Amino acid sequence: MENIDSVETIAGVISLAVAPVFLLAGIAGMLNVLSVRLGRVVDRARIVEARLAVEKHRVHRDILQRETEGLWKRIRLVNWSLRMFVSGALMVCLVIMALFLGELSGRDLSASIATLFIGAMNLLILGLVLFLFEVSISTRRIREGINQILGQENEDDEDKAGGGSG
Repeated sequence: MENIDSVETIAGVISLAVAPVFLLAGIAGMLNVLSVRLGRVVDRARIVEARLAVEKHRVHRDILQRETEGLWKRIRLVNWSLRMFVSGALMVCLVIMALFLGELSGRDLSASIATLFIGAMNLLILGLVLFLFEVSISTRRIREGINQILGQENEDDEDKAGGGSG
């Protein structure tokens, strides 16, 4: 009879552990998104830095330098976001472990489990906020680039119009 109770107890703990496991799957998805973004930003930074090294015009160098600084800021934000998500995932794993250890040892670890879970949620929130900042920088840089291109086209059109009439 003792064996049946322990199997049912473990089954109950496994049921409790399913929700944190689904949370781990969501975190894994975010880690994938962040890893891809990091790779793309690093690739872009390498291209811009290579162009910066050979650029002769000061105005173009200044533009490339600003872009490089923005890319490195994005790299730092994605890197810290990744760290927060990985740390959050580790804490979720500790929650699952504590569920089992508490049941197997017969100790009440509910305060520790709650603390670990709250810590994990805080880390995930920080990771999401950092991700939001990185996306904001990315979209702002794209908008600035488009405005700069449109501004140059307008200047070119004005030069052509002025040059044709003179």
